[in-house]
Amino acid sequence: MHPTHAALAASLALAVAGGATLSGVAHAAPAMEKCYGVALAGKNDCKAGAGTSCAGTSRADYQGNAWKLVKAGTCVSIKTPKGTGSLTPKA
Repeated sequence: MHPTHAALAASLALAVAGGATLSGVAHAAPAMEKCYGVALAGKNDCKAGAGTSCAGTSRADYQGNAWKLVKAGTCVSIKTPKGTGSLTPKA
């Protein structure tokens, strides 16, 4: 391989490994928030009340004390058959 090609390949490999984009600007992950009452049974991200340990332990669809991480600012607009999402646990 020509030395110039090797240097270019090494630079490209470093950029990809470092998460750089073609524009040279890395994109931050969107802000997230806990949204209660929107997870399907067994699909919650963590904590589903007494008798459960963490992720994937909710026992009912849209369980009010089980949460799912969603993009910040979207929780209360999520509609389910049991109402909308909540930023606090639902009864």
